[in-house]
Amino acid sequence: MRKVLGAVTALVFALGVATFIGLPGATAQGGGGTIEADVKYNGAPQVEKLKVNKDTEKCGTEAVIEKVVVGGNKGLANAVVSVPGAKGVGKATKTTIDQHGCKFVPHVSVMTPGELELKNSDDILHNIHTYSTANPSINKAQPKFKKVMTEKLEKPEYVKLTCDVHSWMLGWVAVTPGPAAVTDANGVAKIENVPPGKQTVEVWHETLGKQTKDVEVKAGQTTKVSFEMKK
Repeated sequence: MRKVLGAVTALVFALGVATFIGLPGATAQGGGGTIEADVKYNGAPQVEKLKVNKDTEKCGTEAVIEKVVVGGNKGLANAVVSVPGAKGVGKATKTTIDQHGCKFVPHVSVMTPGELELKNSDDILHNIHTYSTANPSINKAQPKFKKVMTEKLEKPEYVKLTCDVHSWMLGWVAVTPGPAAVTDANGVAKIENVPPGKQTVEVWHETLGKQTKDVEVKAGQTTKVSFEMKK
């Protein structure tokens, strides 16, 4: 009888282990795939130059506003590539934006809903002003002695960022529910650990708008997708 009970117990234990291994959460940890997006723009760069007559010791005498940055092989820089449907994938990402040389550095940032860190490396007065619809607007002075400010952007959207003291300063923060990245000087962005299966890839640019494409992601493999943004 004891032998029978022992065999049954062992069988139940084995089935329990097999069931645990088969849980969706356990297999999801096995690793996803990588999406590599190539974003191009078949047009000329859009650059605006303005004379500066305030805080020139920190800002210089000319401000260059690069609304469309085109690199080698027509690659479009500063475009946000995201996978909105892959919510909750990976760790929360907190972004840091520095006000340096009277510019927002980097010009375009991505973050998951949460905290945004704002630095003031210029040692002069700046004013953080955000334009948003989903998140409450931020409009706060950041004096030179306040080197770091922390604010919250808790809902997904593309947030415009300006400085009321220096009107030419412009930046963007993409608050995304899923993984995201910003294209480099060649128009390329990589997003890793994307869950396998059909996914929608979204590309957004501050001047050229938004596009989406569906792709099939396979575990351990890189899926390439190309976009051509237009006016």
